[in-house]
Amino acid sequence: MISKRRLLTGLVAAASTAALARSAAARSPAISSGELRGSIDASAHGVAPGGGETTRRNLQRLLTEAAGRNMPVYLPPGDYPISSLDLPDGTRLIGIAGATRLILSGSGILLRAENVRRIELSGLAIDGAGRAAGGDAPALALFRNVADLAIENCDVANGGKSGLHLEACGGRITRNRMTRAAEYGLYAVNSADLTVADNIVSDCGNGGILIHRWEKGRDGTIVSGNRISRTGAGNGGTGQYGNAINLYRADDVIVSGNHISDSAFSAIRANSASNAMISGNHCSASGETAIYAEFSFEGAMISGNLVDGAANGISVVNFNEGGRLATISNNIVRNLRLVGPYTVEDPIFGVGISAEADTAVTGNMVENAPYGGLAFGFGPYLRNVTATGNIVRDAGVGCVVTVVEGAGDAIIANNIFQGARRGAIIGYRWREASTGDLSKGGAERFSHLTIEGNRAS
Repeated sequence: MISKRRLLTGLVAAASTAALARSAAARSPAISSGELRGSIDASAHGVAPGGGETTRRNLQRLLTEAAGRNMPVYLPPGDYPISSLDLPDGTRLIGIAGATRLILSGSGILLRAENVRRIELSGLAIDGAGRAAGGDAPALALFRNVADLAIENCDVANGGKSGLHLEACGGRITRNRMTRAAEYGLYAVNSADLTVADNIVSDCGNGGILIHRWEKGRDGTIVSGNRISRTGAGNGGTGQYGNAINLYRADDVIVSGNHISDSAFSAIRANSASNAMISGNHCSASGETAIYAEFSFEGAMISGNLVDGAANGISVVNFNEGGRLATISNNIVRNLRLVGPYTVEDPIFGVGISAEADTAVTGNMVENAPYGGLAFGFGPYLRNVTATGNIVRDAGVGCVVTVVEGAGDAIIANNIFQGARRGAIIGYRWREASTGDLSKGGAERFSHLTIEGNRAS
């Protein structure tokens, strides 16, 4: 038998339980069966523009639950002041490009993911609001050990340090806009077959896209189709900073089809990066050497690039450090100048194409190179260089070649030199001219040189 008192007590308990359930649902509604068929609307789960710490906590909870169900989260348009948001494995966060804005509200990281398999971000503005980066935060968004990272159609702007910082990540960074970073637009170290494609990178303080490794080894990144402009060198130096695309110790990287302008130093700089393929890039208004392969590398293919405006055009050098093995073919290099972005004793600027070891230079066009159109070797650092089928117009010297004792073999054949003011082919001892025009005779004095079939006018 159920007494009247027991019945009333049960009804009160049930009502209390229902009230508590309604309160919890109001704070963080469960994902509905309707949402399970598509993306989850974050606004239905206590995530509102301008919501402060409450919004951050609700978004953090929602991302964790959605990732567990392998579902995307949709973040509606609006400004979301936020910081230190940790992205769990399986995060898929989607916004409306140009309208959904995550704005750094503190002085540290805005977004972070570490030791996860997959992260996807799209249609978001990730904005540092010009705040100075605090602590050890290297960037607005930090990703470590993310096997498959996809960042697409996002705006990353106003970082107090870098925009994006990647360590040991694979995946793709595509169709984003990375602007006004105090340091770098994108810094990626120890990547695993990363793709960086079709991004717009501009007005970054010390570099555009950096592909580095802590120790020299295979990287496999593809950097393609990006538009990079106005790369600064706020930290100074002689080339460590100020490069639109910079490879360091990263082997097997492709850099192709990029449009690069107004770099403080190089448009493309590959330092100790072996097997680099640099092709089809448009490089204008570089402050120093437009395309550089330097120091301890083996293997560089530099072809089909256009360089217009730089202190030097294309340099494949540092045989003294082991730099060797390259082809430089079918490039156009023009409008070089005798001044660079720093002052050193007896700088050499105004050179179209220079090479030192195990390099074929063929089918290139060099115009308006005030120091020299082509330059081969420096002191004894020359070995196995061939220059054939090139055209050089309006140069101080058509071709500079070292004649220092100990220099290795070079063949300079079947090139056209027009308007070389100090001579078509001149032998140099270090920085000083020491021969007459070898295209007119006298090359037989130097057993390491073969000079034949060239035309000079």
